[in-house]
Amino acid sequence: MRQPNLTDVALFAAVVDAGGFRVAAQQRGMSASSISDCVRRLERDLGVRLLNRTTRSVFPTEVGARLLERLRPALEEIGAALGDLDDVLQPVGTLRLNVPVPVARFVLPRLIPTFLQRHPGINVEVAMDNTFIDVIAAGFDAGVRYEESLAKDMIAVPIGPRRQRFVAAAAPSYLRKHGEPRHPRDLLNHRMIGHRFESGKLGVWEFEKDGAIVRVPPQGPLLTSSQDLEVGSAVGGVGIIYTFEEYLRPLLDRGELAPVLQDWWQAFNGPYLYYNDRRHMPSPLRAFVNFLREEAEQSANANIC
Repeated sequence: MRQPNLTDVALFAAVVDAGGFRVAAQQRGMSASSISDCVRRLERDLGVRLLNRTTRSVFPTEVGARLLERLRPALEEIGAALGDLDDVLQPVGTLRLNVPVPVARFVLPRLIPTFLQRHPGINVEVAMDNTFIDVIAAGFDAGVRYEESLAKDMIAVPIGPRRQRFVAAAAPSYLRKHGEPRHPRDLLNHRMIGHRFESGKLGVWEFEKDGAIVRVPPQGPLLTSSQDLEVGSAVGGVGIIYTFEEYLRPLLDRGELAPVLQDWWQAFNGPYLYYNDRRHMPSPLRAFVNFLREEAEQSANANIC
């Protein structure tokens, strides 16, 4: 048996953890073929087969599983030791985030420029996706979602505003023609601009007042997955819109839209950055988490003052 290469051992563990060569390659910034060659070299050096490979899955053999069980504590110690260097060295690498569209439009522009100025060795890649996915399996370091979408085994860190609202509004021309609803149930007699998510699910409007919740499925002349089309159509007098306040606030302030049902606007907790519970975090992700915590602390201190 030849002395195995430590990098090959780490890549073997990465393939098992990721459940395949493709995802492991995305996480490591390597090609799947390169990782496969490294694992084959490790098997050749050890004289045993470590992985069972099929067209649909990759999983460890009995020998591979037993070996990984013995090696994992040592690999974690090595990872932690190398990670400690981030306290001394400037973190470098790519931070890959998966976020919903509103977060990309209204939250990240306030954070990313400052973060990149503080960490010139880090690049940020952002993919916009309104559906909930397994971000780790998809090759991302972390995701941003709202509380109701977070898996219980994820670590969540607040990002952006801690309270947000959905607001209902319509063009003044629409309200002059159709009147103003006084209760969410009145919407059934109005033209509503609906939103359909990429998953195909219809966004049901939910209003809340004094503990009472009223849900209204939107019915009207327009149903789309384009937020820009929804907003533009509302300004054009097509009907009533109900969406994130950030999309409508400038239009409300300019009078292009008028608020309706203000007493029923629903408030909710702001978004969270989430990632899986790993002892060793990639240095770009660690730097971003620390940055968010520093920003939150500064904001809290400013509010106290």
